[in-house]
Amino acid sequence: MAELFRALSLSHIFPDGVTGIDSISLSIEEGEFLLVAGRNGAGKSLLMRHFVGLSKPSAGEILYRGMPIASQIPLIRREVGYVFQDTEAQVFGLTVEEDLAFGPANLCIKGLKLDAAIKEALAKAHLEGMENRSPGTLSGGEKRRLAIAGVLAMRPRCIILDEPFANLDFPSVQEIIELFSALNAEGKTLIVLTHEIEKVFSLSSRLLILDQGRIVFDGLPKKATRELFLQSGLVYPYREGYPWLIE
Repeated sequence: MAELFRALSLSHIFPDGVTGIDSISLSIEEGEFLLVAGRNGAGKSLLMRHFVGLSKPSAGEILYRGMPIASQIPLIRREVGYVFQDTEAQVFGLTVEEDLAFGPANLCIKGLKLDAAIKEALAKAHLEGMENRSPGTLSGGEKRRLAIAGVLAMRPRCIILDEPFANLDFPSVQEIIELFSALNAEGKTLIVLTHEIEKVFSLSSRLLILDQGRIVFDGLPKKATRELFLQSGLVYPYREGYPWLIE
């Protein structure tokens, strides 16, 4: 597999002296389903902001496809989609269709190609028939799928999703999980940031756990111990009584 991202001794220190990321080194390859876990404030979102060039490191560097990220921003904008936790911040259109057209249009996708991209995104996110709906009338789960569809319409190679299950009911969680499984099966690289690991643990091919800006685990999900999950403020994902947990 080809390498997408590489972090080399990456650190981020805030102006008040607090360390947000502490000398992280790792690589991410195409086709992975990477679950980035950790309690709130562990550094998950900050790390990904560096990966897409939204934050500047205090030390170290990020490479994308083997090149320093500063020279790769246009390519990242085409190949990497980012779904933020606050889906409202990603809705720009007065209708679902208009919203889905926003990203591709900025990439100069027009005409029949734009129509095809919108149609494909609607189908993958199961939003067919909602093209003329106002985003404000959608449920929480539908809005989350719209945010994902907006990224899919740009046809990225990699999708980063920040806390995708936040404030969703169980049926909506199931819909998002099914979408993730389908996207990864077709070859998309998925990077899911969440502290709700039990919902997507069984789908992931690799688990990265952060705590206080440091990597405390990086490997096969099944290799992580119960003690490690609990010490990192995470639910142990092998428990009876929850439909989405591994038993």
